[in-house]
Amino acid sequence: MAFLDRPDVARQLRLVQRMEELDYDSAWVCETRLARDAISILGAFAATTSRIRLGTSVVNSWTRGPALMAMTFATLNELAPGRLLCGLGAYWDPLASKQGIERTKPLTQMREYVEVVKRLLALEEGVTFEGQVVHVSDLTLDLGHDAPRSPQPVPVFIGPTGPKMMELSGEIADGVLLNGLLSTDYTRASIDRIRAGAERAGRDFATIDCPQLVNVAMSGDGTSARESAHYLVTKYLGQQPHIGLASGLDPELLERIKTTMGGWPARAGGVEDAMKLVSTDLVDRLTVSGTPGECREGVMAWVDAGASYPIIVPLTDNYEELVEIFAPQEGQ
Repeated sequence: MAFLDRPDVARQLRLVQRMEELDYDSAWVCETRLARDAISILGAFAATTSRIRLGTSVVNSWTRGPALMAMTFATLNELAPGRLLCGLGAYWDPLASKQGIERTKPLTQMREYVEVVKRLLALEEGVTFEGQVVHVSDLTLDLGHDAPRSPQPVPVFIGPTGPKMMELSGEIADGVLLNGLLSTDYTRASIDRIRAGAERAGRDFATIDCPQLVNVAMSGDGTSARESAHYLVTKYLGQQPHIGLASGLDPELLERIKTTMGGWPARAGGVEDAMKLVSTDLVDRLTVSGTPGECREGVMAWVDAGASYPIIVPLTDNYEELVEIFAPQEGQ
């Protein structure tokens, strides 16, 4: 399960502890908009659990330099040895541009960034890299006082959306975190892209973990759940149109949704007005919503499409119920 900008942090801590009791494989923390810092929450998770794997889904590779990112995950690895997963993303506009960040050559930047992070986590001495975007000179990860001086076992995941970033992820990443709000057809095409990148780099595709974020709205009242999913899909298509483009949606429709919403942030009532442009069929293609039974069955469509396993992203606020419903069952 992954936590986006909700619920409150204290409740997240209780939920992740319950997830560990139920033998969940992993818990993930997203970093979206300017809502919450994922690293702070991940540190709290690391300090209050003992077995469950913990990852970012994702943090961007532009506001934290590669040295800081490597140091951060080495520090988290002290709290939760062998349990950390470093999920990285290429960020998005207008949030990046509003902070004065110009994301030039994102493919090149990600390739260079991941190389430096991996070399630092491997405790390579005097890392120097003069790339087109990333520049570091004579860096060595010191680690904290009395910390064992050994390579840090932190797999690096990339959260790609576009096809070229998907292939790059197959070339260089330990795992590929498939984005939410994307169709199963998109997942099938993405798996092919990841495999192509892996083969080009001489890697075994079977060694690459490919989980999929799946947005879920669940309620005993299926209609109410679908309404929650409808709102969320509309909001994201208007604010992050690259997600809709990745699923092959009409660019003119995406522009109409964005204009009707009033941009980012949306005007008052803008999302509700834009919902009229988003069909229920489209909502069902990009999310899972309905009763508990419908939701548990529905998320498996992305696994059937090639994802390694689903990572549930709750859209409704019945988090405790969601944790119980999606708990691992024998043989799964």
